[in-house]
Amino acid sequence: MIVRLGFVAMSLMVENASPSRTMTYATLSKLADREAGIRRLEQIAEENLHNTLRILKHSHAYDIAMYRLSSKLIPLATHDALEGWNPYALLKPSFRKIGDYARKTGIRLSFHPDHFCVFSTPRPEVLRKSEHDLIHHVRMLEAMGTDEACKCNIHMGGAYGDKVVSGMRFIEQFGALDPRYKHRVTLENDDKTFQVKETLAAAEAVGVPMVLDIHHHAVNPGDTSEDELTEALWPRIQRTWELERRRLGMEAESELPAKIHASSPKSVTDPRGHADNVQAEPLLHFLRKVAGSTERLDCMLEAKRKDAALLQLMEDFKALEMNGQGVKVLDGASVEIEPY
Repeated sequence: MIVRLGFVAMSLMVENASPSRTMTYATLSKLADREAGIRRLEQIAEENLHNTLRILKHSHAYDIAMYRLSSKLIPLATHDALEGWNPYALLKPSFRKIGDYARKTGIRLSFHPDHFCVFSTPRPEVLRKSEHDLIHHVRMLEAMGTDEACKCNIHMGGAYGDKVVSGMRFIEQFGALDPRYKHRVTLENDDKTFQVKETLAAAEAVGVPMVLDIHHHAVNPGDTSEDELTEALWPRIQRTWELERRRLGMEAESELPAKIHASSPKSVTDPRGHADNVQAEPLLHFLRKVAGSTERLDCMLEAKRKDAALLQLMEDFKALEMNGQGVKVLDGASVEIEPY
């Protein structure tokens, strides 16, 4: 099995390259000239997009072929007070440079809208905000010129006192979305509420691929054993990606591999928090468990040290390779995994 590794948003290796610079609404509201304030927001967004392209070029230099875009590329883009502001057309040339470079180099792009994008909510106003936030992310992907293989990853949301009812509400409310937005989504299990089985059932019901977060599963496994996860649920998760490839007219698994998230616990007292780096051995254990049934897999690392953590993990994999642990390093950010 070939596994590619990616990282999230910020680079610790490229200097002065934040893709998430912002301006608070409090600062904007104090400006006497509102239009000048909006122009400043657009200028910050241009800087964020420029830095994103720098990070993509850095990633390609290290063979990194997965990157999660910052959701904060356009400051205050979804703020209620700025309703009617349309920055996408103005920023389209900068967005398009990102999309063109990603296509040229084969870098897989994605977004992960923030935790307030919840389609299980019982509150109509929260649902409207969730739809607005998702639409914003999709419009950024469209401005880049990407196709529907580039996704926005979300969680189902809260239980609101009744997880079964909330799960059904998610299926109903998310399922009612325009296909333009629904087809841009992957669904991920979370670390507190919706476990793998529940998330997978919802993903199957609404017809979107599922992203398995193995750290979230470790802290919120429900009654799912390791063997059930890798032997019974994993083939179903793969099937959601197979169906998506078929919908998009793709034949090879390499065109849109299944995706997982990997991170390590911050500490014994904070098992849900993300550590600076990713422990190689637990990740390798999972990868070897599924390698026999999977040709290609993409693994997004959610570590505090971002790209530096990815390179450290590759060094750890090299040491495991020397010890005959079933992993072979292929380049700066991908490995080949042998099954047990």
